[in-house]
Amino acid sequence: MKRNGLVLGVMVVGIALLLWSGWHNLRERRKAMQEAQASHVVLTPAKPGDTAGSAVSDDVETPHMLGKMAPGFTLATLDGKNVSLSDYKGRPVLVNFWATWCAPCKIEMPWFEEFRKQYAAQGFEILGMTDDVDAGKDAIAKVVKKTGVTYPILLTDGKVQKSFGGLDYLPVSFYIDRNGVVVEETAGLGSKDEIEAHIKKIVASGAGGQ
Repeated sequence: MKRNGLVLGVMVVGIALLLWSGWHNLRERRKAMQEAQASHVVLTPAKPGDTAGSAVSDDVETPHMLGKMAPGFTLATLDGKNVSLSDYKGRPVLVNFWATWCAPCKIEMPWFEEFRKQYAAQGFEILGMTDDVDAGKDAIAKVVKKTGVTYPILLTDGKVQKSFGGLDYLPVSFYIDRNGVVVEETAGLGSKDEIEAHIKKIVASGAGGQ
């Protein structure tokens, strides 16, 4: 009986150690994941099905347009209205490339809508550039409605992507100041605070002369 009791006691201690070890390992894995998320931005390959580099450090992407004049374009909206970048001359503009199948894109779009309203008085505008016109207008409109955005959504022609340096990942955003210069370029899903900081930067550009 004593031996059985000793064996039972050892088993109980062993099980307790296993449970503690499992809990400890789980906590360490969660901590590691949080640290990884804090030092990486979420990127989605610009072509569906390409999974290479889906999470890349934010210092890996080399800006193509930083410090350059934003290239002009004229594209149609979902309702057929033509919109040109020149329509917003003298105003701070965020040009955001996204796609219906891009999960990180759909996370930040409601943030954009919120900031658009918040900084509307300063002339701030957002132009959403769909990178998957092949999806069809109905599919694009469905995502737009679900995310709740009301800023112009433009149907890209393939040429505008190249004029902005080409897109390897989505989402990609270009923050254009009142002088038409790209002062910030980001690839991937950053934090909401980072997005607002970039918006504040272009809103403040040349504001004194407006």
